[in-house]
Amino acid sequence: MTDSKYFTTTKKGEIFELKAELNSDKKEKKKEAVKKVIASMTVGKDVSALFPDVVNCMQTDNLELKKLVYLYLMNYAKSQPDMAIMAVNTFVKDCEDPNPLIRALAVRTMGCIRVDKITEYLCEPLRKCLKDEDPYVRKTAAVCVAKLHDINAQLVEDQGFLDTLKDLISDSNPMVVANAVAALSEIAESHPNSNLLDLNFQTINKLLTALNECTEWGQIFILDCLANYSPKDDREAQSICERVTPRLSHANSAVVLSAVKVLMKFMEMLSKDLDYYGTLLKKLAPPLVTLLSAEPELQYVALRNINLIVQKRPEILKHEMKVFFVKYNDPIYVKLEKLDIMIRLASQANIAQVLAELKEYATEVDVDFVRKAVRAIGRCAIKVEQSAERCVSTLLDLIQTKVNYVVQEAIVVIKDIFRKYPNKYESVIATLCENLDSLDEPEARAAMIWIVGEYAERIDNADELLESFLEGFHDESTQVQLQLLTAIVKLFLKKPTETQELVQQVLSLATQDSDNPDLRDRGYIYWRLLSTDPVAAKEVVLAEKPLISEETDLIEPTLLDELICHIGTLASVYHKPPSAFVEGSRGVQHKRLPPRSGSNESTESPDVTATAAPQAAEQQPAVIPSQGDLLGDLLNLDLGPSVNVPPIPSSTVQMGAMDLLGGGLDSLMGDETEGLGGDLGGSPAIGAGYGTPAVMPASLNATVGGGLGDLFDLAGGMGVPSGSYVEPKTIWLPAAKAKGLEISGTFSRRMGHIYMDLTLMNKAMQVMSDFAIQFNKNSFGMVPAAPLQINAPLTPNQTIEASLLLHTVGAVMKMDPLTNLQV
Repeated sequence: MTDSKYFTTTKKGEIFELKAELNSDKKEKKKEAVKKVIASMTVGKDVSALFPDVVNCMQTDNLELKKLVYLYLMNYAKSQPDMAIMAVNTFVKDCEDPNPLIRALAVRTMGCIRVDKITEYLCEPLRKCLKDEDPYVRKTAAVCVAKLHDINAQLVEDQGFLDTLKDLISDSNPMVVANAVAALSEIAESHPNSNLLDLNFQTINKLLTALNECTEWGQIFILDCLANYSPKDDREAQSICERVTPRLSHANSAVVLSAVKVLMKFMEMLSKDLDYYGTLLKKLAPPLVTLLSAEPELQYVALRNINLIVQKRPEILKHEMKVFFVKYNDPIYVKLEKLDIMIRLASQANIAQVLAELKEYATEVDVDFVRKAVRAIGRCAIKVEQSAERCVSTLLDLIQTKVNYVVQEAIVVIKDIFRKYPNKYESVIATLCENLDSLDEPEARAAMIWIVGEYAERIDNADELLESFLEGFHDESTQVQLQLLTAIVKLFLKKPTETQELVQQVLSLATQDSDNPDLRDRGYIYWRLLSTDPVAAKEVVLAEKPLISEETDLIEPTLLDELICHIGTLASVYHKPPSAFVEGSRGVQHKRLPPRSGSNESTESPDVTATAAPQAAEQQPAVIPSQGDLLGDLLNLDLGPSVNVPPIPSSTVQMGAMDLLGGGLDSLMGDETEGLGGDLGGSPAIGAGYGTPAVMPASLNATVGGGLGDLFDLAGGMGVPSGSYVEPKTIWLPAAKAKGLEISGTFSRRMGHIYMDLTLMNKAMQVMSDFAIQFNKNSFGMVPAAPLQINAPLTPNQTIEASLLLHTVGAVMKMDPLTNLQV
């Protein structure tokens, strides 16, 4: 009879009966009783009352019974810590048992009992097991160190277990090496600043030797550890790649992806001229293709990773287009992902093949897939210029099918093709206008209105077409209303005599009858432009438009580099860095690809110089807006580090340098300034006339930083004293969202530096300690200048003030809004 019988009993007084059976002298009866206890525990019954009786059963040679008792112990030790101490002697005894399986079982259970009172008693048995003669015991003990570190990190460090763990990397058994690496990696993740995995060439050699012999999960641990290593030069990188390449033919897809991650990272250091570089590219393609023959869920994970690889190095899979063709029985999520990769791999060489395939997809029954296929044809036209004509004729064929959603998607993508190739394919406009009545989706209607407005001079009845849209103006979506307003203004500027009444009608609808502020504002701007300066209006509204880029959905380069370092993990499926979805106190390290061979630039540098010599053309787009950017010009941000300049003589400092109003405060206040003594609020600059030299203390050594420095008034004030306005503290993190920790704060400037002033209040019932802070990338490159110093633990209801010095030399990423700061 199977063990299912243990789950069917619902007798009253069962606990009393079990107690008697557990204390029986017969071994079989005892084992049956423990099985019944475990069954009751599994279905959620409270059997903690039997704790002392079950613990007494530990004294046995029967391995099956011992496993059951240990299982019970792991479950109830936390709720019965005082009783759990009774088991300590048995653990210590079991750790010296002649049977290695019992020794390993004891040490594994010790690591799972998360009770502080017991941990100190377990140090000695663990130390013995780490040096056990049997590798099975050693590998189990290695994992136990990571578990113990999670419970009491200080104890593990004091007992020297971390050093023993490092020694195990040199162990003769590959599985012990793999588990030691896994344990050290786990501990290093929770303490990012500790240099636990001090990898060097000798250690790497040992790991590579163990790689060939350990189990698949052991190989994954070792490969992930190798991915965190930075080789000294390209020769070392090549040597490691050569020894990792055989893992690409492994049956386990996780091993393959971990190997791909290591190779993708180290390829950065190899010169493209090397023969080995070309060989490596060829070797990477087959394993990735093989992953696509797995079940759909694995295919999807593989495709998400391939999507990243193709964005970084499209040459790896450029000859493998056919494997990404959609099969009839693929789930929709696989189909859409394959479609995306097909477009990324599309080139002049394979575009005919791709278009034939996409045209076939556009006749499928799945509406979402058909829409994406039609959009893909448009993206191919924009990406491969030589194919644009063929793409447009394919889209026209699809429009002739008169299938509503196909027609609408086709019109949306043809608008983009017009943006990319102006004055080239306007002959198709007549066909588009025939389908005007069938358009019911806002995006398609807006696209058609844009086409009519843009090419109004070539469409004889453009005014009639736009007037037909105007009839139901208030029922249209905002997108259509805005587009219609702009299109009619364009039409008026091209044909002023015929459309004066129409433009007045649309401006009246937009400004007087609409509740939408965006529409109203645009209407007023057009109205004023047309009424004051029609020539200027023509230059603004009919200005030459910039061509749209070929790849609008590429992942931003620095994020792509980080995601490449996370291939084979959840980050590569979400296409987001771990910091975006991993919650908790553990500091998430931002990984970077190593610098390319022969490059002098640091991988930490967040920006790419826009004005570099021609070789910069190969570099990927910069994150920061360049000097000529609209955003850069508006804010005049200098996002580099501050530059110290010598003190400026007081005679050369002009009020005009600081006066944002242009005319000096005296121009606003008239002659009243003199009556106020010319020195308002103790500031020598205020009250001085425009252009009049302002008094500045000679001792003030100004730090001129531009951009962020100026926003925070870091320039030493240019005559303004350092007592600047500080915004009152606001609650940044309520206690309800942070398990009882409330954080209030503000930013201030003192002595020419930016500070983040924090108030931390403990509203929980327990002591809080080990505070740390990390800033995500932000618009101004803000990073802490030093770690957050809160030395004393924060007791319940206690409040601590802290001040953190900030620098503006960190990685920069333009945020929306610009002032957004994620901490």
